Amino acid sequence: MARKTATVTISAEGRDKGKVFVLTELSAYEAEDWAGRALFALMNAGVEIPDNIAEAGLAGVAAMGLKAIAKLPFDSAKPLLDKMMGCVQIQPSPTVTRALIPDDIEEVATLLQLRKQVLGLHMDFSMAAAPSTSGSKPGQAARG
Repeated sequence: MARKTATVTISAEGRDKGKVFVLTELSAYEAEDWAGRALFALMNAGVEIPDNIAEAGLAGVAAMGLKAIAKLPFDSAKPLLDKMMGCVQIQPSPTVTRALIPDDIEEVATLLQLRKQVLGLHMDFSMAAAPSTSGSKPGQAARG
């Protein structure tokens, strides 16, 4: 099965209005690595991680959201934020999709929106691919 993608068109007023971005989820290995780095960085920063969040990997980090990552020292957060933006391409025309260059995004609000969308893309996939089994009995389907 192919990785999930999402198309985001910026509707907010500003210099990025109307720009179209294509988001592609990380591979399973990259997502696991990202989640591990994020969880360890959060724990090292003194952020309390609920057990059910830690068990959920990237989906758990996504559920905590960008507010949790904002609690990290910049040196810990920067590689995580950069990796998120590696999931984003720009679509300057309907027939062209390419990697971002620094001048493609001109508003901080656009960066925040795209990062939230990247987290959401991974959370939806991870929750569907690995539903919670807590509380289920043998032979009973788990509910996620």
